Amino acid sequence: MIDINSRIFIAGHKGMLGSSILRKFKKKGYKKLITIDKKKLDLRNQNLVKNFFKMKKPDVVIIAAAKVGGIKANIKYPANFINDNLQIQTNLILSSYNHNVKKLILFGSSCIYPKGLGKPIKENQIMTGVLDKTNESYAIAKIAGIKMIEAFNKQFNTKYLCLMPCNLFGPNDNYDSENSHFIPALIKKILKASRSKKNKIVKLWGTGRPLREVLYVDDVAEACEYFLKKKTKSSLINIGSSIEMSIKEYAQKIKNFIDPKVIVKFDNNKKLDGVKRKKLDLSLANLNGWKSETNFSKVLYLTIKDYKNSKK
Repeated sequence: MIDINSRIFIAGHKGMLGSSILRKFKKKGYKKLITIDKKKLDLRNQNLVKNFFKMKKPDVVIIAAAKVGGIKANIKYPANFINDNLQIQTNLILSSYNHNVKKLILFGSSCIYPKGLGKPIKENQIMTGVLDKTNESYAIAKIAGIKMIEAFNKQFNTKYLCLMPCNLFGPNDNYDSENSHFIPALIKKILKASRSKKNKIVKLWGTGRPLREVLYVDDVAEACEYFLKKKTKSSLINIGSSIEMSIKEYAQKIKNFIDPKVIVKFDNNKKLDGVKRKKLDLSLANLNGWKSETNFSKVLYLTIKDYKNSKK
């Protein structure tokens, strides 16, 4: 069981998810949080990771570190996505085992599930169909991480867990035009259009019809602490919000917060839509006693406000 004196290593503490976990755990009073800048520790280097674990001796490891990006980045850099993520996960899981880490949580992505699953997706549907080609390399790397956790739990009786969130958003997100996910991309583009003196038109790729479930990043940080303390027989648990709308509806909601006068247009290129629907079945998380209760409109507004303030 973890407590406030547990040595907790948060890998990827400067990213959106890692920084949220760090804030949450500091607020809860955890005294021995371990972080390190990626410039000082390349998680892809097995020997460096091994030496770091030997020196710091963590009790708990949280893997929020990953190479992530949107559809365009995944299509353009597939080798980087599969190679970097495989190395990061393997090195951290292996070093955790070799240094007797008590609890480990790896964060996955809902893109690991096959495309074309219309109904809410259950954990046991992993590897039951064809992956979406737009982020196949990233998905394969994440599947390998999940299977590695399952294998270690089965063979060595470790207490490792993969939490599988839906699309995340929140403070400290990546707003890069090429590499961001759809919520930060919409916020950035709509805000830019609202500040234009010529016209307030936003041109977005895709049809806007695909359905997506989103989850506020601080909810994931809450889930992380909850499942570190919770005994569960599962190696993989979906976490989500049950909030599901089309890309077009999200754009409309963001536009209304920023500037209702902005006009949103989609280029109707179906190739950039990705999967038509991505909604997770949350029965297992609910059965284990966890549920997101965040007000979506409120946290979306806070996320937009955070981005505006960062650009002042």
